[in-house]
Amino acid sequence: MSAAAKTADDGDTPGTAAAPPKARSPVLIMIVAVLFSAAASGGAAFWFSSHGAAPAAAHGEEASKEEPKAPAQYLALEPSFVVNLEDQDASRFLQVEVQVMARDAAVLEAVKLHQPRIRNALLLLMGQQKTAQISDRAGKEKLQAAVLAEIQKILKDETGKPGVEAVYFTSFVTQ
Repeated sequence: MSAAAKTADDGDTPGTAAAPPKARSPVLIMIVAVLFSAAASGGAAFWFSSHGAAPAAAHGEEASKEEPKAPAQYLALEPSFVVNLEDQDASRFLQVEVQVMARDAAVLEAVKLHQPRIRNALLLLMGQQKTAQISDRAGKEKLQAAVLAEIQKILKDETGKPGVEAVYFTSFVTQ
């Protein structure tokens, strides 16, 4: 091979200088990695939200979508409840304001209709309490659950459905 041909092959021609290879910028590599990671996370989130939430569809069955819940509706049981507590060492009182929550206006109408029976049951229930039983949060929550169960029992007896989803104490005073 001639010296001129060898020089042309090596890129060492006298008039042209070889360009140094460009180094990749670490910032560019990090940006590409972040974009790739974000795209992969977004794709995974989309896939799991549309496919992972329906185990019945995995067996070839069509997944039934839950209907959105109706908005909560509240009804205050007025007037507030005032009862003597069952403490033998002193005369103690409990005053409680109660509201019921349902998602169907017909349930609230049933509560209004059967309010004398509901109030009677709740007065008897609250009158059995002792100050020590309802002095802490756990005791109040236990009473709240018992009040809810009592109302649901009465509504189930009268209408066939428990109806009320929750009971809230909007005022709670012991003396």
